[in-house]
Amino acid sequence: MILITVPTPDVTIFKKVNPTESNIYGFTEFHLISREFGGIFMFYNDKDELMFVGKARKLRPRIKKHFEDSVSPIKMHRDKVAKIEVFIVEDPVHREIYETYIINKLKAKYNEDKVFFR
Repeated sequence: MILITVPTPDVTIFKKVNPTESNIYGFTEFHLISREFGGIFMFYNDKDELMFVGKARKLRPRIKKHFEDSVSPIKMHRDKVAKIEVFIVEDPVHREIYETYIINKLKAKYNEDKVFFR
């Protein structure tokens, strides 16, 4: 049997109310998220419910893309994201395993691929 657990986040950033500095949907601390490393990211709402889980070879640009592009699964819910958790996972196979596990274990609301709980 394989034991998988949800790792502790390496970085957590929170949405600010009426930020005065440059921001994307209220998030001002994207600089804390690595642009060089790969990993897993999780978007939560203000009730701490998991909205979406994703993986990326380069975390910061991929997370920002979810707030900019027109094909993101959260495009209609971007304003509801209140917290972003990120953890570094360099191995692409491990990223795939973690993403699938977290989507199903924590029942991510807007993930459609890799869902076994519906």
